[in-house]
Amino acid sequence: MQSTVTDLKTSYAELKAQNPEMRIRNAAQILEVSEAELLVCQIGDGVLRLNNKPEEILAEIHLLGEVMALTRNQSCVHERKGIYNNAQFHTHGKMKTGIFVNPDIDLRLFMMHWAHSFAVFENTKTGVRKSIQFFDKSGTALHKIYMTNKSIDVAYAALLDNFKSDNQGSSIEIEQYSTAQSDRPDSEIDWQGFRASWEALKDTHAFFPMLKKFGVGREQGFRKIGEDFAYEVPLSSVRDVMESARDSGCEIMVFVGNRGCIQIHTGTVKKLVDFDNWFNVLDPMFNLHLNEDDIARAWVTKKPTEDGLVTAVELFDKGGEIITTLFGKRKPGDPELELWREIVARLPAKKLSNAA
Repeated sequence: MQSTVTDLKTSYAELKAQNPEMRIRNAAQILEVSEAELLVCQIGDGVLRLNNKPEEILAEIHLLGEVMALTRNQSCVHERKGIYNNAQFHTHGKMKTGIFVNPDIDLRLFMMHWAHSFAVFENTKTGVRKSIQFFDKSGTALHKIYMTNKSIDVAYAALLDNFKSDNQGSSIEIEQYSTAQSDRPDSEIDWQGFRASWEALKDTHAFFPMLKKFGVGREQGFRKIGEDFAYEVPLSSVRDVMESARDSGCEIMVFVGNRGCIQIHTGTVKKLVDFDNWFNVLDPMFNLHLNEDDIARAWVTKKPTEDGLVTAVELFDKGGEIITTLFGKRKPGDPELELWREIVARLPAKKLSNAA
């Protein structure tokens, strides 16, 4: 194992020397290993393994003051500055969840996927960048927390001292997730029952359990439900919606997630910037980086709640995975913003060739 770790560390160092600006996620893809494996081969050299107690660690992050929260998937990166107040964790059978509800740090956590924790020190042009990073069992990053110039360094040092693992070895157990199952054939679905359940929704949080109950894939449901509840729109729709929200001052909600974490921004977006194939929001407290080349389909969806219809713009990649979802700003008990509905209503519907 040691020679393998040494070889990997050498290969990574050579790759970084050739591409100083390359991010570790891209390096891991090139070297055909997980990001966590790249961190482990650097333990003792800018990487510290932490005890795998993510709930306890997260409950103490507020002591660091203002930090930057980063959650991403393959196609989109969501960065939000704030303080990790109001940590809550719950266990329901095998389901372990966490939640942070704050104006800035707003997270939904699925803790059963959190398998590895590290502190990372990276040398950059502006100095050492300090972070705490969490990974799933496959070594894929779930959530990262970066210190900012407003963070409390002494609290960061104390947290690392408190949660430092006794195991600072260079091995890590990596376990791949099974391949996602394909959708059931349309002919096997109770579409009449599915339609009735959709019409009877009272809360957006009941939507995923409804899909599971009927054995329906998310986009499969969109294709069959009818255009009063879901219709496909052009791939440029997220750009159009963001620009309209910027120009009108409409406050929106931007959700980006992976299997272990969903991160939410609520507020305005102002500075929209293109860079190659990436569409970016570059605001002081919120950054978004969206790879537009990865967008395969975009949908407008409408879900009934006790407060009226909730309208969303949902983006999917070629594999049917959600990239990001946009809503108008709202809280339970409040109706949806009319300005948001007007913005979304301007998106042209695409005609579906495989509609029922």
